[in-house]
Amino acid sequence: MLEIVVHEIRGKCPVYKEGDKIVIDDPEIVLGETDALCTHALSTLLHYALILEHDWCPVKLGLTTEEEPDFAYMQCVDPGEPCTEGGTVIFKCRKITSNKVMER
Repeated sequence: MLEIVVHEIRGKCPVYKEGDKIVIDDPEIVLGETDALCTHALSTLLHYALILEHDWCPVKLGLTTEEEPDFAYMQCVDPGEPCTEGGTVIFKCRKITSNKVMER
C-alpha cells in the first residue's frame, strides 16, 4: 500500500492543498482515504505506483536520496507560471503496511 501526500505546491493548484493524500492499494485507489485526484498528477503517480508498491526502490529510480530512502518524491506535469496558470505539486510517497496517516 502506498500513501502519497502533497508535500509542496509551487504556484497555484486548483485541486490540491498541502497535506492532501492519496492512498493506493494495488490496483485500487482507496477513495475513502484519498482527499483529491487530479488527471495532471495521476500520469506521473501511476507510472511509479506499481513498481514502488511491489519493489520499493526509490533511490535506484532516482526519486529520493540515500539520506531519505523511506520516501519517494514525484511531481505533477503542470509546469506552472509562466507556461500555465497552474502550478507544480510535489508529492511525498511512502510504502505503508497499515492505514496509518503520514505526519504532515
